[in-house]
Amino acid sequence: MLERASRDCPVLHVDMDAFYASVMLRDRPDLAGVPVVIGGGQRGVVLSPSYAARAYGVRSAMPMTRARRLCPGLVVVSPDYDQFSAVSSSVMETFRQVTPQVQVISLDEAFLDVRGSLRRFSSPYAVAEHLRARIHDEQRITCSVGVAGTVGLAKLASRRAKPDGVVVVPPEEVTTFLHPLGVEELWGVGEKTAAMLHRLGLMTIGDIAHTPLPTLHRAIGVAMGTQLHELAWGIDGRTVVPRRGDDEPDKSIGADETFGRDSDDHEVILREVLRLSGKVAGRMRTAQVCGRTVTLKVRFADFTTITRSRTMAEATDVTREIYQTAADLYAALGLQRARIRLVGVRVEGLMPRTRVQRQLVLGGREHGWQEADQAVDRAVLRYGDRAVRPATLLRGDRA
Repeated sequence: MLERASRDCPVLHVDMDAFYASVMLRDRPDLAGVPVVIGGGQRGVVLSPSYAARAYGVRSAMPMTRARRLCPGLVVVSPDYDQFSAVSSSVMETFRQVTPQVQVISLDEAFLDVRGSLRRFSSPYAVAEHLRARIHDEQRITCSVGVAGTVGLAKLASRRAKPDGVVVVPPEEVTTFLHPLGVEELWGVGEKTAAMLHRLGLMTIGDIAHTPLPTLHRAIGVAMGTQLHELAWGIDGRTVVPRRGDDEPDKSIGADETFGRDSDDHEVILREVLRLSGKVAGRMRTAQVCGRTVTLKVRFADFTTITRSRTMAEATDVTREIYQTAADLYAALGLQRARIRLVGVRVEGLMPRTRVQRQLVLGGREHGWQEADQAVDRAVLRYGDRAVRPATLLRGDRA
């Protein structure tokens, strides 16, 4: 039935189920069925809740304190970003073995155009089931797949397929599928637009579809009105645009940390900036990218947040250079006794390391911080994350 229904549906949206939680819990059978969140400690935020935690109302990006109130028995597991990246790379490579038409959206989702794969597979639905089986077998996680004729419909279908399922939206069922859904489901409709549409009495996608275009134009503008009206009838001109992570790396890599207790101690804060700089630089070297722009984020006790950026003369993946730039940005803020809740370090403007030619300095050392970082990476790979660290961070551990 689904085989036949999917034949005119060449677009797949594949979305991993609770990706970060699923990856971290693969080797924790003791936590099966237990409410778990992946996150950053007592005062951080939820990166990803397990489905058992979602049953209590716990959601991604929720403050950890609120998550614990909703679910007193919540188990918090620290994230492993290197593991997330490795699993994601393997999943995306599995997609590319089926079709080169893969548009990576994030670590845990992608669009696929499988038109060229139908000589090997009997239907797009068969492709979806093949991918689900392989990912479950090889990565021990599950995914949900939307199969449709357009990008927007495929994404909506994958939401309805969760968890661990497939939903097909054949052309003759587009309006039946779309029109009962809430207006907020449409691509491009955020909270403000949804509230505006609700004030107009438009609650479902079907309401938008059956509202005359001139009325929509007057209410929300010509461009937005036309776009939503077309999407409400399943008209979507977007296509799958292939994007390889190797050719087009992420635009930035960053990390931040919420202190267990607000701090105005500059030594403690800079020690955390150093630790975050090392984490970011390590991820960059793993991804084989360099960047020129360093951004420092500071959030104060009253939740006011500021960012400051500086672009360096040359792209780098060297921990010392990233830290020094971030530390200079912090010093330039001129903070006295301001209590700080969170700090973050991010490197932007990334490019493949192979494109970076570092300028040699006359009279400079033949080997420097770059080689030191590479030696640290080798030690960490063999002995674990805490094998080699700056002495400043060891001092922090004793405290």
